[in-house]
Amino acid sequence: MSKKKLKGVCLGAGYFSQFQYEAWTRIPEVEIVACCNRAQEKAQKVANQYGIPKAYGWDQLEQMFDTEKPDFVDIITPPETHLEVVELAAKKGIAIICQKPLAPTLEESEKIVATAANAKVPFLVHENWRWQPWYREIKRQLEAGTIGDLYSIAVRMRMGDGWPKDAYLARQPFFRDYPRLLIYETGVHFLDTFRFLGGEISSVYARLQQRNPDIKGEDAGQVVLGFQSGGTAILDGSRYNESEAEDPRYTFGTVRIDGSRGHIELNFDGSLTLKKLGEAPVKIEYKHERINFAGDCVYNLQRHFVDTMQSGGSFESTGEDYLKSVALVEACYQSNATNQVVKL
Repeated sequence: MSKKKLKGVCLGAGYFSQFQYEAWTRIPEVEIVACCNRAQEKAQKVANQYGIPKAYGWDQLEQMFDTEKPDFVDIITPPETHLEVVELAAKKGIAIICQKPLAPTLEESEKIVATAANAKVPFLVHENWRWQPWYREIKRQLEAGTIGDLYSIAVRMRMGDGWPKDAYLARQPFFRDYPRLLIYETGVHFLDTFRFLGGEISSVYARLQQRNPDIKGEDAGQVVLGFQSGGTAILDGSRYNESEAEDPRYTFGTVRIDGSRGHIELNFDGSLTLKKLGEAPVKIEYKHERINFAGDCVYNLQRHFVDTMQSGGSFESTGEDYLKSVALVEACYQSNATNQVVKL
């Protein structure tokens, strides 16, 4: 594919969209020519803030596609809207970036992926977690064999935003009504990152809890996953309880990775510590900055999208690949319901 400037349109004007709009302003090979939202006045506000030429209402979605003729659409709207947009964009041959969760159900997620695949349009899931700089560095260390064979990955996440009676109202109020919350909305990030770091997963055991009675879904849980390689991943997450982090939304927790030759730890401030067996711990020097969201992972993902579109290569988080992470989400809920290990 020739390295032309890509024309993009964006859908959505909610809390998280700010990170995607801002990141696009730093990618010179992209021009966002229009944005769209259910409430057109909110789209206009976004357009004014980020220098986007046009704003459309949701009922003008097809008109926007036909008028602007974009190379791609960035879907930053709630999961229940995704299938409609993907079907329309795919029919018109427009490349797609789609936020997670892909859809409210596994079946609808599969339909979204099949729709894009059948139309042969490029499709990238906006799974930014694996693009956080500490996980890219951990992956480099694992591939270099720094700590030997992977034994285990343990994540402890304490967001502390879910305990008040008015939890989530200020930032993402729809969280309150999700029948599934922790794993469906947040935990999927870690499940996908476990796959990125340790390979495919063959077993899942989950215990999930609802701590805040004023929300519908689970907001805490513990998940034990078995890698096909023989290693183990553990997610111990809670949106209810607090951590001592100055900014819990920078790394979203602490991580320890054990291997046959030592271990690596991720701290709240983004620093990584390496301790080989029998040796003193050392700091791993790598670049990470408090820009945009969680170490600028949104920019990193969108940069990957542009580079891959221009090179004609393959995306990391294709629809087909991401369905494996969605399947892990379903396995967590099945395991919790049955109190049994789920084999994949």
